[in-house]
Amino acid sequence: MRKIYLFIVFIAILTLAACTTEPTPTQPIDTEPVESQPVETELPTMTLAELSQYDGKNGAKAYVAISGNIYDVTSSVYWPNGSHNGYQAGQDLTQPLLNLSPHGITNILRFPVVAKLADGE
Repeated sequence: MRKIYLFIVFIAILTLAACTTEPTPTQPIDTEPVESQPVETELPTMTLAELSQYDGKNGAKAYVAISGNIYDVTSSVYWPNGSHNGYQAGQDLTQPLLNLSPHGITNILRFPVVAKLADGE
């Protein structure tokens, strides 16, 4: 009985192995070049003056700049009204975050990057 069972399993494995998803000679293979799509869209740039409008006050979104990236912290419970540990959104907080924050940049990296800080800012 055991030999019959092993034989059936062996046949089943061979049958499954014979199944393939590769195209057969009767199936046409698409060889036309595909126009490449950009993987990531280019982010807009924002000046410090523009960033200051996103301070999180009065229902405004709360954005902070860190190392040239601008993060949207609006959804964070740790940034109510755009304020966190004495710092206000709408600013470049790179130095305070890198030099004074106990968690460094780890927590800010969880938020979406919405823009880049304009060069020279």
